[in-house]
Amino acid sequence: MAGNSFGERFTITTFGESHGEAVGVIVDGVTPGVELDEAYIQVQMDRRKPGQSSVTTPRKEYDRIRIVSGVFEGKTTGAPLCILLSNQDMRPGAYADIRHMFRPGHADYTYMQKYGIRDHRGSGRASGRETASRVAGGAVARKLLERRGVSVIAYTLEAGGIRCRTFDEREIERNPVRACDPDAAAQIVAKIESLAAIGDSCGGIVECRVRGVAAGLGEPAFDKLDAELAKAMLSIGAVKGIEFGAGFASASMRGSEHNDAMDAGGFQSNHAGGILGGISTGQDIVFRIAVKPTSSISVPQRTIGMDGAEREIATVGRHDPCICPRIVPVVEAMACLVVEDHYKRQAALHG
Repeated sequence: MAGNSFGERFTITTFGESHGEAVGVIVDGVTPGVELDEAYIQVQMDRRKPGQSSVTTPRKEYDRIRIVSGVFEGKTTGAPLCILLSNQDMRPGAYADIRHMFRPGHADYTYMQKYGIRDHRGSGRASGRETASRVAGGAVARKLLERRGVSVIAYTLEAGGIRCRTFDEREIERNPVRACDPDAAAQIVAKIESLAAIGDSCGGIVECRVRGVAAGLGEPAFDKLDAELAKAMLSIGAVKGIEFGAGFASASMRGSEHNDAMDAGGFQSNHAGGILGGISTGQDIVFRIAVKPTSSISVPQRTIGMDGAEREIATVGRHDPCICPRIVPVVEAMACLVVEDHYKRQAALHG
């Protein structure tokens, strides 16, 4: 199976399945001599782990990571860094009744068409469980970016049709949906809980801001910084769209409105989202992603079996009624991976 590695000079390769023995990541291109321990990475893992609140899956995975290579006496060696997470709360039997059916919204059908075989246990490789590996690898990139003065923050901007009206960064980790507006957060929680009660789900919008990035990162023409970030975000299973800066609103703006004018103090606006011509401007990089509703719902739906016969299916199991709260640290991790990779590309360019 190809397509399990990401990055050019700072790379990750993830492995493992949802209900297998373990998931993990191999990180290569790590700067040697950087202080790094399991506790630092664990902070990010705890933000992504399941079972955090009433609006996340009740599956209990503590996601305790173990660094098995690449660190010696508390510092990175420059060798490939391997991080392992053992799966603890696997219940593959929950999928036995639907193993021969294709779940609507899932990759069951497409995996079977591509490989002729699929792991039906909670989607196997296509499961959101795979993103635990990304968060672990992204935490290593975050550590390197901190040394450069770069910070990455994402948050739920909208979920269940309820949009944040204010922005308070301090509120993001204070509410279970990681919304930037406390009033909207309370409404979103109520909405998600009501949908979960009837076995349904909802989607939303997550916004990300990358601060402190130097001007000049990005590799035209095909490896533009925004193109690389877009690929990173769209590689997350639940993401169906992305926009930068003014995004799709740009289509209804005039050039005189959209262009970011400059004066002696720098840019006067940031409709471009911090990237021009595929290269960072030095402003905050701002983008938003569209997160689809969770596909695993217990509402009865129509589908077909592997024999082609029509069936009715209801997915029984432990699933997030809204993916937004737990996708936030995944978005941050993927952004960290892209930005650190491009810092290393830029360093290579200038020797």
